[in-house]
Amino acid sequence: MCLGIPAQIIRILSVEDAQAMVEIGGARRPVNIAFVLDDREAEQCIGNWVLVHAGFAMSRIDAEEAARTLALLEELREFEDPDA
Repeated sequence: MCLGIPAQIIRILSVEDAQAMVEIGGARRPVNIAFVLDDREAEQCIGNWVLVHAGFAMSRIDAEEAARTLALLEELREFEDPDA
């Protein structure tokens, strides 16, 4: 099973390499956004929410779905470690 983590694209690092910086729970990571570009320019993806797996943005999601998923992940974390 694969787990995609919601992240928000905050800036483009390289248009040529389809690299962007995303924010995941306050942490920033570079990811490849080639799968979510479709026919749009990379800069048009800034602010978009995406599901990230293994350094790749796999699909776009809306902000509501991102919030629901992040809340569920937080619940799982608390269930696993109640002292967290």
